[in-house]
Parts: sequence; structure tokens; C-alpha cells
Amino acid sequence: MAPPDSAEEIARRLVREQALLERKKAEALENTPLAPLRIGSVPYLNAVPLTRGLEDQIVFAPPSRLAELLQQDKLDAALVSAAEVLLTDRYDILDGIAIASLGEVKSVLLAHRKPLAELTEVHCDTASITGFNLVRVLLAERGVRPEFRQLPNYLDAIHCDAVLLIGDQAINFTRAPHPHEIWDLGAAWYELTNLPFVYAVWALRRGADTTEIRRVLREAKDFGMDTLEHIIRTRPEFDLNFRKDYLGWHIHFHLGADERRGLAKFAELLAKHGFGPVFEPRFVP
Repeated sequence: MAPPDSAEEIARRLVREQALLERKKAEALENTPLAPLRIGSVPYLNAVPLTRGLEDQIVFAPPSRLAELLQQDKLDAALVSAAEVLLTDRYDILDGIAIASLGEVKSVLLAHRKPLAELTEVHCDTASITGFNLVRVLLAERGVRPEFRQLPNYLDAIHCDAVLLIGDQAINFTRAPHPHEIWDLGAAWYELTNLPFVYAVWALRRGADTTEIRRVLREAKDFGMDTLEHIIRTRPEFDLNFRKDYLGWHIHFHLGADERRGLAKFAELLAKHGFGPVFEPRFVP
């Protein structure tokens, strides 16, 4: 009779079995034919768990470019800024999946050298749609309506009195030496509303048959959540401790009742301050 396995041997076997399961899931998703359906996503760390296993089949572009491709009917689904679906009446939202935060987000921010009340000009990351509209709403709620200009390039950000940055560029800015104060827009939104803020959703081209694409996107998200620890451990962006905090705490990936209330509040404030027209979001399972 063979001796029982030791605890270490059992642990090693479980690790091997988990790795095999992850490879099988990745292969199944990679081998899922998406054509003629077309999917786009953003090239940022916070979206990695939502496209797990689909990386070779997705168009990666900044949020503003993805919105253009959707508007041109060159994509059937894209992970776009939440403002895009609130300000354009041509998309459905895949329910249950989002990039959101309940408080500090770390990757959507206004860096400023003057007090917020004294801002007359804000330079904006041209990739951003939701960040741009969020900072407009948050400043308008304070009675501040500066002029918004495009940021020519990221190297100029350090020289701006106030600059809106999103995604990995925002994270890079805060981690480098700078003379600015950082206004985290996720924290500012929570202080104002006590609600989560939804930055991005899967927008589905209305009128297209997205049955298969919705199934694939749900499977990719489930796979990303199942392997989130692996993603945090192996991604090259930034450092391990930051990835743990960012993906494991600051960002979450579900779109539930509270997130839908956050979207509704955002729509309400966009309309209140004349940043519309604003359309009611339509969710599909």
C-alpha cells in the first residue's frame, strides 16, 4: 500500500491542476471564432481581466478611438467610456460587467497646481471621454467651469497648471516626480454621491446579433476573475504591490444595482449641467 501524499505534494498537485485548467480555458477562448463579430478594448492594465484569453482576437485602442470605430460600425462591441453610451443613443450595455470603483481609483485624475476654485483652463487627455465628462460634472458641482483644451502630448502634462489624465498614463504621472496636487476623480465622485462610479462598459452595437459575442465576453470575464491572482503576479506594468492594490482593491469589474444607480446619477448630473443630450442606458443580459 502506497504511503499517503504529503501536504507539500498535495499542494504541488493542486497548483499543476490549476495551471492545466487555466491553459484549457485560455485555449478554448483563443480558439473561439469571433468573426464576423468584432470586439475592441482599451490597452490599459485595468481592462486585462475582462479580455483574458481573447487578447489575440481584439482590437486595442484608446477609449475615444474605440468610440469612433463603434460609431463607424467597424466594431460590434467595445469596452468604451460609460459617457459614450449615455451621450449616444445607439448602443446597448452588456449587463453585469464594468470597470468601476467605489472611491479612489488611481487611474482617473486631475493633476493641478492651483486650487480647484481658481482653475480657468484644464488640458485633457485626448483618449478620455468619461474622464473628461466626469471632471466637468465634478467641477460644475463646485461652481467651476474652466476652458478645456486638448493635451498635445503626455510629455507636456508636467508643465500644465491643470491636466486630466486617465489609464496607465495617469498612474505613471503620479508615480513620477511632479509639483501637482492629485484630485482622484473616483474619490471625488464617492464623496459627492456615496455611489460607485462606472468608467467603462461593454457597449454593443444596437441592431447587430451579439448573442455569441456576449457569451464569449462573459466567459472571458469569468476566466479573468478566476485567474486574477495570476494576472496580478505576472503582468509587467508597474510593481507587484501596486498591481495588488489596484486590481484587487481599487478597481472592480461587476455592474450591479449600485453601479447602475451610479450611472443614473452621472446621467442626471450631465443633464443638470447642460452636458447632454443624455439617453437612458439600455442593459442586455
